Amino acid sequence: MADRQKRALLIAGPTASGKSALALALARERNGVVINADAIQVYRELRILSARPEAADEAAAPPQLYGHVPAVTAYSVAAWLTEAERALAAAWSEGRLPIVTGGTGLYFKALEQGLAPVPPIPEAVRDRWRSFDGDLHAELSRRDPAMALRLQPGDRQRLTRALEVIEATGRSLRDWQQQGAAQAPLTGVAVERVVLDVPREELYARAESRFDSMIAAGALEEARALMHLDPLLPAMKAIGLPELIAHLRDEIPLEEAATRAKTATRNFIKRQLTWWRGQMKHWG
Repeated sequence: MADRQKRALLIAGPTASGKSALALALARERNGVVINADAIQVYRELRILSARPEAADEAAAPPQLYGHVPAVTAYSVAAWLTEAERALAAAWSEGRLPIVTGGTGLYFKALEQGLAPVPPIPEAVRDRWRSFDGDLHAELSRRDPAMALRLQPGDRQRLTRALEVIEATGRSLRDWQQQGAAQAPLTGVAVERVVLDVPREELYARAESRFDSMIAAGALEEARALMHLDPLLPAMKAIGLPELIAHLRDEIPLEEAATRAKTATRNFIKRQLTWWRGQMKHWG
């Protein structure tokens, strides 16, 4: 497929909004292939708790990048972007429409804006700025005024990152970001964007009902198989997993584990909506 014909469909939205079902339906209608953009659905051992598509749906329209990473792996945005780029290229070579769907905003951002290829920051530089108790914005204004204009004075995390980069590399973080954007997989591609907008209370109700269904489908056994892993691994942050493990260790009753998991899901939905409004305004 010639470059001028390359197209991609991006379907995003918070958890329980119906993204996967829509993507699978459109894949059948439009000769598409679904590519996962959810940071938890990549993990092999988390079919139930990550709400991956049903096996029958996967067989009917084989999706990409679902359940292919062992839970012991500290998977990253960079690793996903490399694999997603291959999946996009494969779809285009077959004359199919890549349909990227999920709830991980950073994955979509990386697809469209690339990743800044900043070299590793020396620990001494990182430690100095992370422990700095002065005016970070003033320091950045002095060293990298263009970048300082882009950041809020109270945004310590981004200010710290910008200062680390300018000191360690001698180049503005903005320069690195522009370099990454030029190499983004969707640069020059005709992109169709869909954000599923479901009323928040309905999302909450769907998510809570889905968690009850997960328990009935065997989520406890899924959690039991992962109890021995390092709790700091990304896979172990799957909503509901820490709560179910606490129950399996006799720390809390199952009813309380479910209540905590549902609360965590609500909070996650709020964070997703806030992030999307702030970071992906061009989606409309």
